[in-house]
Amino acid sequence: MRDRMKNFREALHEQIIIGDGAMGTYLYQLGYPVGISYEILNVTDPDVIRNIHKQYVDAGSGLLETNTFTANREKLYRHGKEHLVKDINRAAVRLAREAAGNQAYVIGALGSIRAGKRENVHTNQVIRDYHEQMSAMLEEGVDGIMFETFYDLEEMRLALQVVRELDQDVPVICQFAVEESRRTKDGKSLLEAFRVLRDDGADVVGLNCHMGPNGVLRALEGVQGRIDLPLSAFPNAGLPDYVDGRYNFVASAEYMAQSAVKFVQMGARIVGGCCGTTPEHVAAIVEALRDVEVPELPVQPVESIIIEEESESMLWHDGAACYDGCDHGHDAEESIVDMVRSRHTVIVELDPPRDLDVSKFMKGAQVLKEAGVDALTLADNSLAVTRMSNLALGYMALDKVGIRPLVHIACRDRNLIGTQSHMMGLHALGIDHVLAVTGDPARFGDLPDSSSVYDMTSFEIIRMIKQLNSGLAFSGKPLKQKAKFVVGGAFNPNVKHLDKAIARLERKIEAGADYIMTQPVYDKELIVRIAEATKHLNVPVFIGIMPLASGRNAEYLHNEVPGIQLSDEVRSRMSGLEGEAGRKEGVAIAKELLDVALTHFKGIYFMTPFMFYEMTAELTQYVWEKAERQADPLYRLT
Repeated sequence: MRDRMKNFREALHEQIIIGDGAMGTYLYQLGYPVGISYEILNVTDPDVIRNIHKQYVDAGSGLLETNTFTANREKLYRHGKEHLVKDINRAAVRLAREAAGNQAYVIGALGSIRAGKRENVHTNQVIRDYHEQMSAMLEEGVDGIMFETFYDLEEMRLALQVVRELDQDVPVICQFAVEESRRTKDGKSLLEAFRVLRDDGADVVGLNCHMGPNGVLRALEGVQGRIDLPLSAFPNAGLPDYVDGRYNFVASAEYMAQSAVKFVQMGARIVGGCCGTTPEHVAAIVEALRDVEVPELPVQPVESIIIEEESESMLWHDGAACYDGCDHGHDAEESIVDMVRSRHTVIVELDPPRDLDVSKFMKGAQVLKEAGVDALTLADNSLAVTRMSNLALGYMALDKVGIRPLVHIACRDRNLIGTQSHMMGLHALGIDHVLAVTGDPARFGDLPDSSSVYDMTSFEIIRMIKQLNSGLAFSGKPLKQKAKFVVGGAFNPNVKHLDKAIARLERKIEAGADYIMTQPVYDKELIVRIAEATKHLNVPVFIGIMPLASGRNAEYLHNEVPGIQLSDEVRSRMSGLEGEAGRKEGVAIAKELLDVALTHFKGIYFMTPFMFYEMTAELTQYVWEKAERQADPLYRLT
């Protein structure tokens, strides 16, 4: 291929190269189940792999990644196929080459072996595994090597060292998968990591997976114009939605294409897609970039520095909550179900931190307490991203601030033993309000190699928790005491068929759910429809509202989060707004939604965006004003 096409490295400095899209999620859509090795299909079902490659070429891809993401000895060992490492990798290159012809470069793709867990595979073994896999690719004649979905700089440097020992000239693309912190697992900023890789011999640096276009754009902002290498961007097609037993990604081809133009303007020379993207997405990207001018790359390298990359979710304020002398008393006998049957009741969600600093959380809890919130709800590692234990923080909020905690219980992280133990601990600490949720799959979070347990469904966990209230363990053995859990069920009304969602909701109530909390709603008409569709239920419904924080936040929710659709009017009002102006307009829009919600629901559930608890505190006070209860001490926790 190097003899037949323009040198890949030269092309990077002269044009935009359109990458391909997903392989794994595409195979999943075709019916191949999660859990098998998709790479083994290179030798057992080559026509399927070749055909997918060909679809991407026909859509306009100028770069094909081989189907070899986990085709290393460590990962193939799990399937008993470690003896086929070279056969699988060689076959993968041949299949991609057959589909590419003279129209696309063929790049050997390698994924992280450690997946961010430094102690699970010895360094010498990592080096041997990469050497074995890349040797097969290079012998078969790839046009370049791509390291993708790497989590820490240390392992990326090991892989880059191996390929440079094997071939000094082959072009190398290095791509990290990061979360909102925009740092690698070993604590490096993207700019620092990219500059180290440049010095180690990388030709392209970039990002793929774990985030949709909005997240990748935000992450690359911190390096734009500050690294003298071409960038690459391969975002997911938004977040996955779980519908009828299958995962689907929601970002449209048009949205991906619009984002591709922004990637190029930021310095990306290779643009493609990761999980959930298809030939349709690639074709739209090709069309969007057809007449886009290729910007010049920075020519003066800048000294490596460690920068603090801030995001809306990391804007920490000075000071901590006043823990001493706080009023911890509240009527523990009255549940939120009792409250909401007689008056308006407000639940506010506040995210546990992703680090060890609880000061922001505790200050937020104090502010929300003073605003009159009835319960503070804490997610259980939402989006499969590791956060501090909501059990520990829930108890701190109860003990130090005096606000009632309502903790989420995800089916994903604990087996039956761990779940019962967790519930017994909550009982011992006096935390009796919980929300049972399925939990996002671990493979989409910050530790994708971790297991999603799912020993039970959300229906089953509700039933089992209520069994504890009868003084019986999950096994049926007596517990000597009866728990007093008040159990909630989650409800997503942002679906095409609301009647089917209601039927699922009814099953949760049959299992024992005492109340319902909905996903955020941004449509006034939908609020009315939900009220009408749930009026026959014998449990209260807390309608979910999450204020928008910025124009970018609005576009992200609309285009990347499953089930959320914003009206053209709302998107127009939020367009271009950032910072305080964006938050102010977001609160205004939320108040308009509240005006409708409060006439149909007594239960209100606010989700705090990016830890801007001042927004949900203001909305809580608005509820009391609308309910004409602000001055009535009988209805306040403060």
